[in-house]
Amino acid sequence: MPSPANTTPTLAIDAAWEAGLTLGVQITGAPGLQAVFDALDGQALIVGGAVRDGLLHHPGGDIDLATPILPDDVAARLDAAGLKAVPTGIAHGTVTAVVDGVGYEITTLRADVSTDGRNATVAFASDIAVDARRRDFTMNALYATREGRVIDPLGGVPDVMARRVRFIGDPEERIREDYLRILRFFRFSAWHGATGEGGIDAEGLAACAALADGMVRLAAERVGNEFRRLLAAPDPAPAVASMAAAGVLMRCLPGADPRPLAPLVHVERLMARPADWRLRLAAIGGENIAEHLRLSRAEARTIEGWRAAAGRGESLAATAHRHGAEAGWAVLLLNAVAGVAPPPAGDAATMIDAAANARLPIAAGDLVATGLRPGPALGAAMAAAEQAWIDSGFSLDKTALLTQFGGPREA
Repeated sequence: MPSPANTTPTLAIDAAWEAGLTLGVQITGAPGLQAVFDALDGQALIVGGAVRDGLLHHPGGDIDLATPILPDDVAARLDAAGLKAVPTGIAHGTVTAVVDGVGYEITTLRADVSTDGRNATVAFASDIAVDARRRDFTMNALYATREGRVIDPLGGVPDVMARRVRFIGDPEERIREDYLRILRFFRFSAWHGATGEGGIDAEGLAACAALADGMVRLAAERVGNEFRRLLAAPDPAPAVASMAAAGVLMRCLPGADPRPLAPLVHVERLMARPADWRLRLAAIGGENIAEHLRLSRAEARTIEGWRAAAGRGESLAATAHRHGAEAGWAVLLLNAVAGVAPPPAGDAATMIDAAANARLPIAAGDLVATGLRPGPALGAAMAAAEQAWIDSGFSLDKTALLTQFGGPREA
């Protein structure tokens, strides 16, 4: 593939857009990233989340680039530089450069030609400001040079620093372009917005409430993906409460109750437990969760299993032994939210770990050897022996269990 070296476009950056800030080396110093910049003759900018997260000193994630170079030319330049080019979304302007196993999405500057509430038809552009205006929130319409110099066409830097998630332009217009932006508004508010009363942007919240009915256009997979990411935030409770107040929660998950979420986050922190979106979803509940959020079978089984175990009232030791440590912690936290006082974190960890790793010292064959016949009575004896062993704190040994539960019995 020939290199279009004589058609290099020029990025025109208005000096008024320079924010006077520079990202750290963790964003700009990667050798692979610099190799991509070299392949594109420097005609690219870091864009979006990497810039926002760099300003907030959040751990680095994926680094995406924007360029005025057309997609086919991007692929040609990468190829000429010996870098792997993958056409991950070339119809919409995206080529992924893979360097040392790390992917960098490179998207040609774009303008929306038309939208239908789910998808957009785009045209390639050469103006950074045009590309910025098609994005959702001001904090995502940020760019940076290869040296880390921040470029801010729409005034997003003050919003980042104030932790203000604000739609670009008219919020209702942005939402009508893609109704998923309603859920993104709450997710970004949970992850990057200010906490406390008044933290969520009032104009954005009002627009989400006004257009919530439009969410019916969204595929359950897209809703579920956003919901998972929202619930994985350090503290999603304020955002989810705002979702409920705006009538959004009932449209994506009917029957969900946001009230247990804040206490759950509090107990998680007291017990030094990591955030788990599945547990938080189990806490708020809802009707037909798996269908509305398009959960996998494994996810649905886990969440329903935790909810059922918490409702059975069995001991924490029994849950951890029968279903594993993860289930033990889940039930402990769900019960704590329901008003059951949890043990101290250290005691709970010891108990759950011991129960999950304990092994019943007898098997069905041991009871048969004492004269007990195979059949319903054998199953009942095994269940009773296991329960007695659990109730003893896993202290009853094989001899004690066979003495108590073995011997000839009626089938």
